[in-house]
Amino acid sequence: MEVLIIGAGIGGLTLGLMLHRAGIACRVFEAAPELKAVGVGINILPHASRELCALGLEDALAKVAVTTREYCFYNRYGQYIYSEPAGRFAGYDVPQFSIHRGDLQMVLLDAFIARAGGDKVILGRRCTRVDYDGGEAVAHFEDANGKPFAPERGTVAVSCEGIHSVLRKQLYPDEGPPKYSGINMWRGVTRWQPFLTGASMIRIGWHHPAKLLIYPIRNDIDGQGRQLVNWVCDIETPQYKARDWNRGGKLEDFLPAMADWHFDWLDVPQFIRSADAILEYPMVDQDPLPRWSFGRLILLGDAAHPMYPRGANGAAQAILDCRALADALKADADPVAALKAYEAKRRPATAEVVLANRKAPPDAILQEVYRRTGDKPFKNIDDVISRAELIALSESYKRVAGYDKERLKAMG
Repeated sequence: MEVLIIGAGIGGLTLGLMLHRAGIACRVFEAAPELKAVGVGINILPHASRELCALGLEDALAKVAVTTREYCFYNRYGQYIYSEPAGRFAGYDVPQFSIHRGDLQMVLLDAFIARAGGDKVILGRRCTRVDYDGGEAVAHFEDANGKPFAPERGTVAVSCEGIHSVLRKQLYPDEGPPKYSGINMWRGVTRWQPFLTGASMIRIGWHHPAKLLIYPIRNDIDGQGRQLVNWVCDIETPQYKARDWNRGGKLEDFLPAMADWHFDWLDVPQFIRSADAILEYPMVDQDPLPRWSFGRLILLGDAAHPMYPRGANGAAQAILDCRALADALKADADPVAALKAYEAKRRPATAEVVLANRKAPPDAILQEVYRRTGDKPFKNIDDVISRAELIALSESYKRVAGYDKERLKAMG
């Protein structure tokens, strides 16, 4: 058996590592001519961290990431609402990591090359289609100028191409563009001295006028103790431009909504103005698909279930997909049946997360406090919402996303 993996992102490289561990041959094909540490921050939640640690990557991740200590919630007046520990600090058996997406990709790439060999990653190959109905999967590629390569053949092919998956479009040509949430996003990274614990994930405000997520992703970047701190600003916006990960954002389009956010632990306007660069794109997802598996072709990660980038769950769900697919291919000698078994396990679970991110996101605590206070300051948070309610809101999302402690303990 040989698996053709289309895309060398987080999903593709994690799948390669898991297939190698299972003794299944694979090759990873990537459209980019070289792989570089690009992007911004993501979080590796406990259910995903457990899988990466089981691959022997904990030490490598700890060297380049920030080990997350806590979640904190504040309103836009800087008033404290709630906090809770994260990862091992919350009693999980693995750490939670906040990490630059490019650093995670490089950790995965280095490990895959060390274990499987550098010849198993083929760059500069843009997949144009896969023939999947015969006795093998046949993948067709072209270079950056549109010149075709000879087809590549394998037992199955896996689309790990992300939200702009060519193979998803091949399977669902009439699906249409991603669905806009009504929320536009601005993101960036800022070099800043540590604040709060120096390992806190902080959520502030709500979408009207603005919601801000902040967390550090690299420690001591300059020998003076400063961190690289990731931030994301969400604002309700009727109009938006098509999603483009490389489109620059403008301060004047969003910073006025946070102009008076001067807290004793962070001056938000100064922090945002100090960003290395700013990117802008809409918060989008797609409706859950009725089917991922087509003969010898299967979808994985954002190619299968693009979701709102809330709760750090996009990368986490892709990593869980990888484990389920590798297990299925190892367990069943019939590869087509294995792909169907993987889909049966992961499609309902990810559909639930996609829908939960729309209706009951991980920052539902902020939404509820906003609703109850009418976006006004409060005298005492206990008069607004009880601690038991806050805990229940937090635990509810963890159960949907699959990283509540009870479930992970039951999985052993």
